[in-house]
Amino acid sequence: MTAIVTRWWWVRHAPVTENEGRIYGAADLNCVTDDAAAFSGLADLLPEKARLVTSHLKRTRQTADAIRAAGLALPEPLVEPDIGEQSFGDWQGKHHAELQTEEAFTGHHFWLCPGHFRPPGGESFADLIARTAPAIERLSDDHPDGDIVAVGHGGTIRAALALALGLDAEGALAFTIDNLSVTRLDRIVERGSAPDGHRDRRMWRVVMVNRAPHA
Repeated sequence: MTAIVTRWWWVRHAPVTENEGRIYGAADLNCVTDDAAAFSGLADLLPEKARLVTSHLKRTRQTADAIRAAGLALPEPLVEPDIGEQSFGDWQGKHHAELQTEEAFTGHHFWLCPGHFRPPGGESFADLIARTAPAIERLSDDHPDGDIVAVGHGGTIRAALALALGLDAEGALAFTIDNLSVTRLDRIVERGSAPDGHRDRRMWRVVMVNRAPHA
């Protein structure tokens, strides 16, 4: 039996502060990359010469550039819009206090709204999973038996965990994903190991979640 493993090294982008406490979601804001110790830790932890993937939002590219500047040999990134953050639509740009009368906004412990709720003009977390999961599978097929360093967002990393563990939207939202943390997920394809002996069997292995770069 031959097993083909694609190792995903997910990194959440560096902190965003210019939003001044406003909801930003899919808004294209800058991040702060001045934590030299964290980026040095990422450069030590992540694999060299992996495929580098970012979303289309500049905070992921800024984070990737800072990792490379800290000494990790990585190529220019592939920009993949489908791993962008969840859009909160009309809620973006508003302070949390402005939405306290919104029942969907105030009724969730871990996220801005329940996993299947779609904010006005935006998308639900379930929509995000449906957008992200096919991109992950496609990129895994394009880069078999290798490493992918993917600089993404809290939402998209939770979506990747939903895919790996077969979780629904609410279950995946229970994970904490900190800025600059590393989550490692391996996609394993076993050739011809399905019950009929002809088809491939695909599975996921969770190696680590939300690991601090300094650890």
